[in-house]
Amino acid sequence: MLTYQAIEIFTSEEARYRNKPVADAVVQYIKNLKIAARCIVTRGIAGCYESGEVTTGRLEILSFNLPIRIYIVIPVAETERVIDGLNGMVGDGIIAVHDLMVISHRTRNSFFPRQLLVRDVMTTTPRRISAKSPLSDAAGLLLSSVFTGLPVVNDQSRPIGVITQGDLISKGGLPLRLGLLAASDQHRTDTVIRKLASQSAAEVMTTPAIIITEDRPLVEAVNVMLAKGIKRLPVVDETGRLTGMLSRLDIFRTVMREAPDWNSFRAQKIEVAKLKSVGDILRRDTHTVFPETPIDEVIRVIDLNDIQRVAVVDADGKLLGLISDRDLLRYFKQDEAGIWNLLTKAKHALKPNACHGNLQQCLTETRADAVMTTGLITVREEMLIEEAITLMTEKSLKRLPVVDEAGRFKGMISRDSLLRTGFGEPG
Repeated sequence: MLTYQAIEIFTSEEARYRNKPVADAVVQYIKNLKIAARCIVTRGIAGCYESGEVTTGRLEILSFNLPIRIYIVIPVAETERVIDGLNGMVGDGIIAVHDLMVISHRTRNSFFPRQLLVRDVMTTTPRRISAKSPLSDAAGLLLSSVFTGLPVVNDQSRPIGVITQGDLISKGGLPLRLGLLAASDQHRTDTVIRKLASQSAAEVMTTPAIIITEDRPLVEAVNVMLAKGIKRLPVVDETGRLTGMLSRLDIFRTVMREAPDWNSFRAQKIEVAKLKSVGDILRRDTHTVFPETPIDEVIRVIDLNDIQRVAVVDADGKLLGLISDRDLLRYFKQDEAGIWNLLTKAKHALKPNACHGNLQQCLTETRADAVMTTGLITVREEMLIEEAITLMTEKSLKRLPVVDEAGRFKGMISRDSLLRTGFGEPG
């Protein structure tokens, strides 16, 4: 038996809190608390007040003054906090509390509320570019943005295409990822950007643009992103004009804002169905090297598997660090020309006199543990998905290494796997 209490509020449609019907304000207040509470609002067809006034007695006409009863069920530990808030909201009505013996409380986890629309979540006033604009403008905008996709619009601001980092690399001739380019020196960045200026956005963009209107359910937008394998969607109004962009980051921020504390629910013996943890979406086929692995071998692993990072583990499988292509560029800064060629897959011959004389020798003699990034943020398989989303969003992480209780490396989770989790698909 669970110990709960019920709060009843008897008020009317006329009652207001900050110019909002009290019933609406109370429902919003309870929702925002994100506690294990349920509430229901019922409107009566007749009633009377202590003042002697009789409310609508018949529904022959649409009434403006129906009596209202708000019923809230909460675990007893939350009662005091909830009533404190209600006392300031209900200026006309009666608040009553009584015990309620609950034999079970079951709920299910949904990734985000079904009533959310795209417009509730999207980023408004997005950056954009015209089809005639030089590709250098698109690259410049993306370099200064947290996003890696840019809508291309016509003269009426209607999306006609999208330029992504992949388009810049595969069709525009960008030699490497934008993040890596940003880590390079300004002279090299400027040189790469100038070379893109001879092409227009129209020559490189992916078209037609896959769009969604701002009045569609967020669930529908996520389904489109997953089905099409895209990370962002241009959002348009009813006339087809661009009004926003919807990205995975926007969706994750919504999850952070809306998700209750499921751990506290379980601590109160509330049964929560469909809860998923990091272990459910963990990608285990990740690549590892040892701390003594030569860097030329690390580069070979990254290149052969078309990946951006490898994990460094000891003989017991304990995670020691990660090496990304950005780590390599940062470490070999003094020999940037040589390492630049390796990372951009330019297939240039390795040149001597770099890295204290010979780059190849330097790569062979340098160990993984000298280059790897340490002090990593890691998570355990038992962590709830919503907690992982919060961590990755707050820390601006695209991937998280997962370890066991002994610190042994178990795999990685990514933003893509997190998004798929919300729809019950494997990560």
